Amino acid sequence: MADHIRTALITGGSKGIGYGVAEVLIKEGVKVAITSRSSVAAELAAAKLNEINPGHAIGMAADVRDLASQQRVVDAIIQQWERLDYVIANAGVGHFAPIQELTPEQWQETIDINLTGVFNTAKATLNALKESKGYFITIASLAGTNFFEKGAAYNASKFGLVGFTQAVMLDLRSEGIKVSTIMPGSVATYFDNHEPSDADAWKIQPEDIGQIVYDLLKMNPRTLPSKIEVRPTRPGGK
Repeated sequence: MADHIRTALITGGSKGIGYGVAEVLIKEGVKVAITSRSSVAAELAAAKLNEINPGHAIGMAADVRDLASQQRVVDAIIQQWERLDYVIANAGVGHFAPIQELTPEQWQETIDINLTGVFNTAKATLNALKESKGYFITIASLAGTNFFEKGAAYNASKFGLVGFTQAVMLDLRSEGIKVSTIMPGSVATYFDNHEPSDADAWKIQPEDIGQIVYDLLKMNPRTLPSKIEVRPTRPGGK
């Protein structure tokens, strides 16, 4: 990585994978803007990150479903730091139910956040990433390859996200922008009303995804790992 200070935007960065990525980048000297639909959550998380590296984090309220909201975040980053180098499109939601029970509202929210939300983030950050010759990384899931019962909405969103990211990767190589998707398996994170506990120690930890992100950012400019699948070493904790 170059010796000047780099900056990153992480959507859904107040907890879970997003916060884990932010923590790794902050420790490596990257300035990080995290967003959440809750301004309180974003600001509290940024305050914790600034305890690690003072002045390196800002937290903002934003909704990936709203393109204008994403553009305001980018404008604020450019105003404060004058550049945007890395974007980690992490914001996501999961509704799990058989099709007989899955509601139209649950379907729409899943697609709007997990897929259209990434489109909005890409559109809002594109010009800044062109300027910096930056990196756009999406956090997908092995659910983007492996379908499962009660996963109609989530599978559809993540299959779509993997395809979207790979197509965008081809679109943006000529612009000098790298694009990758990371597809984790079981992660110890806040998801689907789950509270991480000691019982999740066997799972991938959020900081492990952060390390993968940082390793991608350090990759030689000539090399692009466009799709990364990652699983716990021992399935099911056994």
